[in-house]
Amino acid sequence: MNEQDQVVYLETLRRMTPAERLRQTFVLTEFSRSLFKQGLKLRFPEKSEVEIDALFLERIDSCHNRNY
Repeated sequence: MNEQDQVVYLETLRRMTPAERLRQTFVLTEFSRSLFKQGLKLRFPEKSEVEIDALFLERIDSCHNRNY
């Protein structure tokens, strides 16, 4: 994302209500998870959906910030 895109994005967020920003957080989180799972499926085409789900959870758990 270039600097101009960032400015537009931040201005858009500022115009949203707190509820809209929270909703957008959920949408972006789900989108990110979906992209991550699609990447796992491409990288491991031989794995079943159950195996992909387990791998997804394993990878997500290893990324968790354990400082809190």
